[in-house]
Amino acid sequence: MRTVSASCLAALMALAFPIAGVAKDMPAKRLVLIDDDVVGLNGAPALLLQAPDVAVLGITTTSGSVWRDTATAYALRTVEILGRTDVPVVPGATLPLLNTQEATRRWEGQYGRLEFKGPWTEPASGAEIQPAPGTPSPAIVPSLPIGDPVTKPSGEIAAAFLVRMVRAHPHQITLFATGPMTNIAIAQSLDPGFAANVKELVYMGGSLNPKQTLDTPAAAEFAREFVNTPRREFNIRWDPEAARIMAHGAWPKVTMVPIDPSTGTQWTRGFLDSVKPAHTPLTDALQTGLEPGFPMWDEIAAMAWLEPAIVTRAETLYIDFDTSQTAGYGDTLSWHDAYRPHLGERAQTVVLQVDRAKMEAAMRTLYTRPPQR
Repeated sequence: MRTVSASCLAALMALAFPIAGVAKDMPAKRLVLIDDDVVGLNGAPALLLQAPDVAVLGITTTSGSVWRDTATAYALRTVEILGRTDVPVVPGATLPLLNTQEATRRWEGQYGRLEFKGPWTEPASGAEIQPAPGTPSPAIVPSLPIGDPVTKPSGEIAAAFLVRMVRAHPHQITLFATGPMTNIAIAQSLDPGFAANVKELVYMGGSLNPKQTLDTPAAAEFAREFVNTPRREFNIRWDPEAARIMAHGAWPKVTMVPIDPSTGTQWTRGFLDSVKPAHTPLTDALQTGLEPGFPMWDEIAAMAWLEPAIVTRAETLYIDFDTSQTAGYGDTLSWHDAYRPHLGERAQTVVLQVDRAKMEAAMRTLYTRPPQR
């Protein structure tokens, strides 16, 4: 057995303690899972992947704005552009729990045409502005404007992956749900302790009483969606039963980002031009992969968590969703504590207004960073 002299031991300890001290002082990264109907490079994934204090454990995909396989292709291409193919992309639900295209058509026959139905969207006879048509088959993945991915998705099922990650890191993971809630509901069914073991749920969905706040043609176009139906929002309407299961989960903390704050935001050519000089793979791809005019829906969810100072108005409300199959199917239900029905609804922090300038400044910083590892 070798022996170490006292002087050598002192030297070794002197070297070791500064290293240990540095490691102790380094803040641990915040753990994140993203569940999303990914379309393009905008949304939560790119912002959270670029955040230096965040470790994204995986991206799970679901149908919503596009079919699941198209969302998966967009997620794979996103991690390729960002140089983060180490982050697994895990496909999830293709169809809602109960809702179907035929049921939606029957509902429209009784209660009126829906503005946007994701991949079920059809040309509307006599409509002044036609929504973009959907894709008839879930198996059809169109060529992506940002390029088609070469990497492959995980072979695991999204809900099982979510459960596995939360069990591996109990009370440590912030879950971002920025599409329909189908994967989240299935995970809750697979593991009754799933919601309770998540640190925090942040989701984009629902609508309370949004108003047009920007005087632009695009803002006016989107405003027509909620003039007569202020409680309807697509992420929830695609799978209302899943949303209700989510809303009844035993989450320790929930932050809801409804449509309301998004009416004060908008993707503009000016903002895209402001990140262009960075000439990173991300900022270059944003120039062709994003069309100005859309509200910053999912971006608010990411930035309200990354930079809480952008939130200028929020309220605690008890939230649920209508699954009655009547005219209000998929609508958002909300109460203050004194008026709620006590049927399993839970308190949520609802973001109602954000500072657009502060949010865009913080987004610009993240978008123009070199790719994170």
